[in-house]
Amino acid sequence: MVDKQKDYYEVLGLGRNASSEEIKKNYRKLARQYHPDKNPGDKSAEAKFKEVQEAYDILSDDSKRSAYDQFGHNAFDPSSMGGGAGFNGNFSDIFENVFGDIFGDRQGGGGRGPGQQRGADLRFSIELPLDKVVFGSETTLRIPTWVVCKECQGSGAAKGTSPTVCSDCQGMGQIRMQRGFFTVQQTCPTCRGQGRKITSPCTHCRGQGRNQEEKVLSVKIPAGVDNGDRIRLQGEGEAGLNGAPPGDLYVEVHVKPHPIFERHGQDLHCQMPIGFITAALGGEIEIPTLQGKVKLKIPPETQNAKVFRLRGKGVQAVRGHVVGDLLCHIVVETPINLSREQKELLEQFQVSLAADNKNHSPQERSWFERVKAFFEGH
Repeated sequence: MVDKQKDYYEVLGLGRNASSEEIKKNYRKLARQYHPDKNPGDKSAEAKFKEVQEAYDILSDDSKRSAYDQFGHNAFDPSSMGGGAGFNGNFSDIFENVFGDIFGDRQGGGGRGPGQQRGADLRFSIELPLDKVVFGSETTLRIPTWVVCKECQGSGAAKGTSPTVCSDCQGMGQIRMQRGFFTVQQTCPTCRGQGRKITSPCTHCRGQGRNQEEKVLSVKIPAGVDNGDRIRLQGEGEAGLNGAPPGDLYVEVHVKPHPIFERHGQDLHCQMPIGFITAALGGEIEIPTLQGKVKLKIPPETQNAKVFRLRGKGVQAVRGHVVGDLLCHIVVETPINLSREQKELLEQFQVSLAADNKNHSPQERSWFERVKAFFEGH
C-alpha cells in the first residue's frame, strides 16, 4: 500500500482538479521512468513504480476517484467504515498492466489507446554460409509486411481531414453503465471500441492507416551467431492499427552445412585423412582453416583418431572475446588398388616386423590378450 500520509494526486504530480487525460499522461510518464526493466535491482524504483500504479488504479476509475475524494484512503481500507476494495494486485499484475496500457498487448489485443492495436511481430528465416556467421556480415532482406500509410500518416483519415472523437464514449472506446452498486463496462457499440470515427476514410489504406508492401532492410549479422539464434529488430514488424506502435522483427539464423568443418559451440571440427606411410614416418601436411591455410606437423607413429588442436582457429563468442579452436581428427587411410609388386613388398615388410620380435602394434596385441582372457574365463 502507498503510505496513507501520501496523497494519490501527489504521487502522480497532479492537482485534485486534474482531468482524466492529465492523469493518464502523468501515469504513463512515471510508469516508464520507474519501470523495473529500466531500473534492474533498484528496490526504491520498484516501490515507486507500485505507488504510481496504485494511484492510477484509483484515480483513473471515476467511482473510485469519487470515493477517494470524499473519504481519502479510508475508502479503500477494509478495516474502516468505508470498507471498499483496496489495492491487492501482485507484482505480475502490475507488470502486465503496464505492458498492456503503455506498450500495447504483445499478443495483439489492447494498444496505446482506444481502437489502437500494436502491430504484429514478424519472424524471418535466413540461411547463411559458415564464414558469414563466424566473422559477421551484413545482408539485405525483402520482407512483405504492413507499413504506415504515407498518404494519411497512419491516421486512416483522408488528407486534409482527421478522425473525430466518438461522442458516445468520449474517445475511451468503452462505456460504463451503473447498475446499483455495480459498474458494468463494455465496448462502445457506436465506434466498436475505436474511440473515434472516420467520416472520410483515406482512399490509399481504406481507413486502416497502413498498407501492405515489401520492406527492404539491411541487417547486420554479429560475428559468432549460431544456428537457431534470433536477431531482434525493434519496431521493424507490422505497423499498428490507427497509429499504434509497430511490432518487432525477429531474424532467425540458419547455417548452411560446410563441406569441411562442423561447428560445436565455439569450436570447429574437421577430419584429416593421411596415408599410413605419413602416419608411421611422420611428415608435414597443409590443412585449411577459415582464416587461411596452415601447416601441421605429423609426428612419427601417429595413430588413427589422434586429435590435433589449433588454438584460436575456431569461432569468437557473440558476447565476449573468447575464441574457440579448430580440432583436426586424424583418419589413417589404408592404401587400395595395390599392384602385385606392392602387395609383395608389404608382405616382406610384415615378415620383417615379425622377425625382430618387437611390439609394433601395441593396441592390437592388447586387444587379443583381452579376447583370450575373455574366452578362458568362460
